[in-house]
Amino acid sequence: MPGTLTREQLKAMIDAKERFTLIDVRSAESYRVEHLPGAINMPVDEIEVTAPGRLGLDDQIVVYCATFECQASPTAAATLEDLGYRNVADFEGGIADWMEAQYPTVSG
Repeated sequence: MPGTLTREQLKAMIDAKERFTLIDVRSAESYRVEHLPGAINMPVDEIEVTAPGRLGLDDQIVVYCATFECQASPTAAATLEDLGYRNVADFEGGIADWMEAQYPTVSG
């Protein structure tokens, strides 16, 4: 079962420049509008196909979607674990929680 992260834990990882892959599992359009710094886009409905070519099984991976209510990131995290990825965490609050704290985002 994937672990979970709070926004403070994720912010601390980013600030400490920890080595991990941050994945926005929302649509490409939502990602282009706004996403977390350093995030790559792998929509949840494509992650099973795209992850194997882009991620190592031992990579530290953090996924997120839109809000606490969004089920895309828990689904993506479970899918990644089913594929054999060993270090997967879900930032449950998503971009809405991140923005509520007025943490930086990236557009484009």
